[in-house]
Amino acid sequence: MSNGPVVILTALNLEYQAVHQRLADPQVHRHERGTRFEVGTVQGTSCRVALGMTSKGNHSAAVIAERAIQEFSPVAVLFVGVAGALWDTTRLGDVVVASHVYAYHGGTSEDDGLKARPRVWEAPHGISQLASHLARLNDWADPAPGHEDAPQVRFGAIAAGEIVQNSRISAEAKWIRQHYNDALAIEMEAAGVAQAGHLNGAPVAIVRGISDRADGTKNSTEDRNWQPKAAANAAAFATRLAVELLGEQEETTMPQDDRVRSTDRPDRHVGNTAHNSTIGIMAGSVTGSSVHMNAAPKAPGPTGLITKLNDFREQLGWHRAEGALDEDTYREALTDLESALRTAGGNTPESSKRTVMTLRRMRGLVAECPALVAAVAPMVAAAGDLT
Repeated sequence: MSNGPVVILTALNLEYQAVHQRLADPQVHRHERGTRFEVGTVQGTSCRVALGMTSKGNHSAAVIAERAIQEFSPVAVLFVGVAGALWDTTRLGDVVVASHVYAYHGGTSEDDGLKARPRVWEAPHGISQLASHLARLNDWADPAPGHEDAPQVRFGAIAAGEIVQNSRISAEAKWIRQHYNDALAIEMEAAGVAQAGHLNGAPVAIVRGISDRADGTKNSTEDRNWQPKAAANAAAFATRLAVELLGEQEETTMPQDDRVRSTDRPDRHVGNTAHNSTIGIMAGSVTGSSVHMNAAPKAPGPTGLITKLNDFREQLGWHRAEGALDEDTYREALTDLESALRTAGGNTPESSKRTVMTLRRMRGLVAECPALVAAVAPMVAAAGDLT
């Protein structure tokens, strides 16, 4: 598993500042191609965050997201900022967490009109479950007078296109609401980040604060007032999510003997990672906000990983023969598998990192085959434990 930070990306400086204010001791980290990130910890925690800005648009967001993934090998990538609401049921200031992302500008123009051909990326199940849990706890928002005005977290589709949507009566606005009527919000970067995460095997979450209604009121006084509030709400939820994600990651990578020893302490209680609330629970072991039952022992060292990789070659061949994998996907996955075999025998942090990144990319390729995805997960964990 990755030992890296959580990457948080934004498109606008306003959004960047909202996250930056929640970081302690941020230090500049410069990518070799000139992209600048700031790496710090979420205030009051040990959660490391690498913060970067992509600027507007799906294309630039995809490039910077991939650059961040390659540079930091993150636990997850969170894209954080503001968006427009497509329907009145979502209030200004609410936070929308994407259950899936539509790249809605895919289509075909025919004599009888424009036909939708979107690409869609679903949010990782684990992140969705954790985000839903945090939403139920409802203790992530900054204190504010008046409980009725507290922002809510909503889960649903987000539509990502290539233009600013600021109308409800234009032909495109009507087309979007007709073909993507389940989307809660609309913006311009989520599809690029989701694609980068998919191709590199990195979990991605999209967290957006609602600042307008995409109805012609952008740049109005109300919009200017709501933008910083919406950005702050998105930043508050995203940084809380980052803390919990890293806490779960640390528990996953805890040595097995430490987990066993933790079961010998029956009086142990669970403290909420960020808010010191206490709950009672029965489980094999508990750390942070994560509960773990009996875990299987890990395969020992490079030899065990190489054995798993060779077994996975047979699984790829079987799925191709059954028609679950097309020929192009099979060949690409096989190329990644061979690359992972070459680096898995190394005993350096760099070889471990390369193996992890290769396996994550392969996991993205076989994402439509749950059995293969499940087989890759323990290999990623084993590769991360090589050094």
